[in-house]
Amino acid sequence: MNKVLFILILLFAAMPIMAQDSKKVFVTRDANGVLVFSDSPQPGAEELNLSSRANIMEATDPTLPARKAPPVDPFTVEIVQPEDQGTVRDNTGSVYVSGKISPMFQRGLRVRLLIDGQARVEPQNNAVFILRDVERGEHKLQMELFDQNGKLIATSPVTTFYLHRASAISPN
Repeated sequence: MNKVLFILILLFAAMPIMAQDSKKVFVTRDANGVLVFSDSPQPGAEELNLSSRANIMEATDPTLPARKAPPVDPFTVEIVQPEDQGTVRDNTGSVYVSGKISPMFQRGLRVRLLIDGQARVEPQNNAVFILRDVERGEHKLQMELFDQNGKLIATSPVTTFYLHRASAISPN
């Protein structure tokens, strides 16, 4: 009994598939030029092939196109204070040096200040320096910018400034 029931269910399930293969569709145009679809052949009708499904699109690649990395602007460093060829008047010999880094300063970058070609302070993570006990006279400043790996990536132009202090010999 179970086998007969199983065979009948299989037969009923396969009937729509077999019926679909036997159906034919014909297309004609009426007097107004409108397409008319029918399952019975008419004079001048064309048979449509329904084996392919024209309304289903083929699968496309779901991956997004690779984005181009934005161009990386090179870093630039410049000394803003003291001005080039400027004069600093301070009897204690203190000089405040500030720099500007473009593009925006990023985490991990280090700045080193050279005074007269020598590094007097360790590299730091900002571009503001305070120099103490600088002798009077002409001095040359330059900033160097290092990346996270310690590689030199930018150097400022040399800035010359003059420090005026009261003389120890003649304070007046």
